[in-house]
Amino acid sequence: MGRLDQPRARGRPLPYDARMAAPRWYFGWNIVAAAAVLTLLSTGMRLSFGPFFLPIARDLGFSRSLLATIVAVGMIIYGLAMPVAGVLIARFGTKPVLLTGTALVVASVLWSVTATSALPFLLAFGVLLSVGLAFVSPVSLTPVISHWFTRERGKALFYLSTGSMAGMALMTPVLTASIEAFGWRPTLVGFAVVFTLFTLPAALLVIREGAPEHTDVGAEEFAAQRARSGTPPASLKAREAMRTAPFWKVVFGLFCCGFSMNLLGTHGMPMLMDHGFDAFSSSMGIGLIGVVAIGGTLVLGRVADRLQRRNILATIYFIRGLGFFALVAVGTHWELYVAAAIGGLVWAGSIAMSSAILADVYGVRLVGVLYGMAFVGHQVGGMLSSWLGGWGYETFHTHWVAFGLAGALLVTAGVVSLQLPRKGFTLMARAAA
Repeated sequence: MGRLDQPRARGRPLPYDARMAAPRWYFGWNIVAAAAVLTLLSTGMRLSFGPFFLPIARDLGFSRSLLATIVAVGMIIYGLAMPVAGVLIARFGTKPVLLTGTALVVASVLWSVTATSALPFLLAFGVLLSVGLAFVSPVSLTPVISHWFTRERGKALFYLSTGSMAGMALMTPVLTASIEAFGWRPTLVGFAVVFTLFTLPAALLVIREGAPEHTDVGAEEFAAQRARSGTPPASLKAREAMRTAPFWKVVFGLFCCGFSMNLLGTHGMPMLMDHGFDAFSSSMGIGLIGVVAIGGTLVLGRVADRLQRRNILATIYFIRGLGFFALVAVGTHWELYVAAAIGGLVWAGSIAMSSAILADVYGVRLVGVLYGMAFVGHQVGGMLSSWLGGWGYETFHTHWVAFGLAGALLVTAGVVSLQLPRKGFTLMARAAA
């Protein structure tokens, strides 16, 4: 008679069934999945303006500089709306902000497709659409995910960032094909319809504020951690946190990130087409970055909670910076696809790592407000690059001005990221010491 049968022979109950001991599916992963698709649509649209650029400019008679200026205004409005979204979420919750953002997106799209001059298009596409997309952006979804996850927070935020990369991978070629087949106005309306059909059920049925007290660490492990740590230290105030060096190092990195990402999203396709690539090849090259980035994100997510976050962030910035130098220098299709594939390996993750570092250092209570404020730097960079990409080419007849500067800024951001605190360092604990 085997050992597992002995308890039954003695009349005692069997040990606890291992199948019953297996943990149930954690609902937080449903929130991550829904948030990733929301990000695919919102951030994907913000990063995939390239296919719209030349068709809108030709149809409305805008110069590249004028349209680039409108896009630049949209970038800074997008950034300024993010801390507003963070404050509104802290006061009213995530669902009302998501629903408000959806309504603004629909209204702005209907206004944009009827605009025929610069000012209405600026107000509709540059201002109103940017506010709507900001309300359904990662800044609205990072706080709820950070509250639902502790042990695997880095992985969860990395998986959230797959939405941005999937948006670039899917929406750039899809939007290009749709614009060529139907025009930019029906394509924009179609986006609004798809956006609404997903955002409404996701906001109403999936996104939940009330995370378990023990989050994803398990009740027993949470109780043991609390017993070891005793009373948690008092949290810093947002103003106090914004006066510290780690916050501004994160802001600088996000500035460089926004400069590069929005430059590629707005001027990547026009740059490649100016270098002799057709529209389809250009869109496929940009889309390949997003495709590869999805796999890269899944790999980085596996190590995000095991390695030093600052080292991961620095590596992302270093390789992405070198990729920008390569992308503007490519001359053949295979060079384009190789450069896109290498850059795509680390294209995602800078936002995920930055928000995870903010949560580690300052605590989850402040992550929404601090992330929103730090992301303003991201959009200031995006505004400058959106303008510089058009003005620099028209003035100097070369894309090296904007794209070369993006590469240099990213390398510098890698150096700065190495000065961030090591994992395990918290300013809350230091303030309480």
